[in-house]
Amino acid sequence: MIGFIKKDFKMIKSNFKLLGLLIVIYTLMGLFGNWDISFIMPFMSVMIMISTFSYDSYNKWDAYSISLPNGRKNSVKAKYVATLLIIFIVTIITVILSFIISYYNTKTINFDKTLISMLGTIFGTLLVLTFMYPIIYKFGIEKARILIFVIVFGIAIVGGVILNYIDLSFIGKALSFLEDYVVILLILTSIIMVYISYKISQRIFMKKEF
Repeated sequence: MIGFIKKDFKMIKSNFKLLGLLIVIYTLMGLFGNWDISFIMPFMSVMIMISTFSYDSYNKWDAYSISLPNGRKNSVKAKYVATLLIIFIVTIITVILSFIISYYNTKTINFDKTLISMLGTIFGTLLVLTFMYPIIYKFGIEKARILIFVIVFGIAIVGGVILNYIDLSFIGKALSFLEDYVVILLILTSIIMVYISYKISQRIFMKKEF
């Protein structure tokens, strides 16, 4: 599986320069423009990893990988592990930069606020991962892009209708009740989401023909 992970990192090696440039740009924007970088960088890391599916498709990697020992299982597992690794690395960098920006702008560092913000960011980023990867494995990267756009657009419309006609004040009360447990809930929910997404993707890939 290590070889599969190395393959993904080598494929996005050229994107590391772009990611580094974006980190510099958004850090400068945070220092001089009150710009929150907490969500952008981890989200960008997932988008970069999603690009590896295009490389795999173009080079017919999946057809080759299934000929290797445990190729199907390791291919999916490595994709998730590689994505989680880059999210973790970029998140650590983002946390450090957020501390620097906070101290530069306010001369203080709000550890609790920054860490909670980053935890929410990781949750949102993992939500994107868990939602998109099974769709990509099922329909392929090209069809998945269109399907994801349609689904997101449909959710936005349905969400707008719900917000206009349904009283959602009970959600605020529920969140207030769970405030003391929000960190634990986010961590547990994230682990469960990623695991379910991984198992779905693995099952799809195990049955897929090339």
